[in-house]
Amino acid sequence: MSWLTAEQALDLLGTKSQTLYANVSRGRIRAKPDPADTRRSLYFADDVKRLASRHAGRRKTEAVAAEAIQWGDPVLPSALSTVYGGRLFYRGQDAALLAETASLEDVAVLLWDMKRPLRLEAEEVGRRHPSLNAAFTALAERITGDLPSLGRSLPALQNEAESVLSTVADMLAPGAANRPIHERLALAWGRPDAGEMIRRCLVLLADHELNASTFTARITASAGATLSAATLSGLSTLTGPLHGGAWQSVRSLIARAATMGAEEAVRSYLSEGRPLPAFGHQLYPDADVRGVSLLDCLTLPPLFSAVREIGEQLVGERVNVDFALTAMTHAYHLPEDAPLIIFALSRSVGWLAHAMEQATSGRLIRPRARYIGPPVQ
Repeated sequence: MSWLTAEQALDLLGTKSQTLYANVSRGRIRAKPDPADTRRSLYFADDVKRLASRHAGRRKTEAVAAEAIQWGDPVLPSALSTVYGGRLFYRGQDAALLAETASLEDVAVLLWDMKRPLRLEAEEVGRRHPSLNAAFTALAERITGDLPSLGRSLPALQNEAESVLSTVADMLAPGAANRPIHERLALAWGRPDAGEMIRRCLVLLADHELNASTFTARITASAGATLSAATLSGLSTLTGPLHGGAWQSVRSLIARAATMGAEEAVRSYLSEGRPLPAFGHQLYPDADVRGVSLLDCLTLPPLFSAVREIGEQLVGERVNVDFALTAMTHAYHLPEDAPLIIFALSRSVGWLAHAMEQATSGRLIRPRARYIGPPVQ
């Protein structure tokens, strides 16, 4: 991420300093103190460039749409979550503050706009280990039997969302329904001491604006498909290495550090022209608040600590939630795929919230492609 001085920002914007300051106060341009001179400010380059191009008045409609697809301007209304001023909010409530005491069930009640406590069920089965494959299978088996989401009331959808979340929890956090989900998962892994950190992770990862998996879930719901289908769509997208599968890149970096040392490992990544995995986040110019919240409660394993220190020094970006989540699962000796299990279980709450919001809007998400193929005959 790059930052601009006031002079550079004004040059790009072609405006007076008062206009620059007004855009900062309105949240259109993010700013931070200049480390070299705290009396001055630096301005987030991407925000300045986006505003400058908008004011230039030269962008065609298709250019606006193309920009919106990749970290651009918001493309659809949602009352569920937003990142503003470097903080994450769920329906106006600070997610980091919620993570101090709330459970995933509490967040579901909040995001789903429920007027009663959550009621989850659990299958009466023998002890199982959390299984992502089992979650895929269980959701797929529900799809043809569940009712379409189209034309149903919010209370009816909320009841079904509870059932879908119960299905996911049965597969990813098998255990008694009278226990909170974070305790069920900790016990399923045989690590009850990890329960509190798992709870915090589940709260912080429940929703995050219109990320790739959430957008997929909303598209599915917009077609009137079942809530289980929308959840399965989100889960499939989450497995990608640029999304919920990012923990694998972090583990690869740590494995290299174990072989050649932290500094040499980081330098080797950078010398190969590879971005350092899990450092920085497009929505958080200063630091990913979710990662900060987790790391504040975690003693990093020595190798993770060394990689973090040298990486932040050489890259100039702080570690994000993917790094913190991978470090947490390593510190508590959880299974290798624990980051993805935790992420999937948590984000299921967000997918269901977005699916219900989209379904009740009655609008189909159907963008058009900008054709760049051979000339039509």
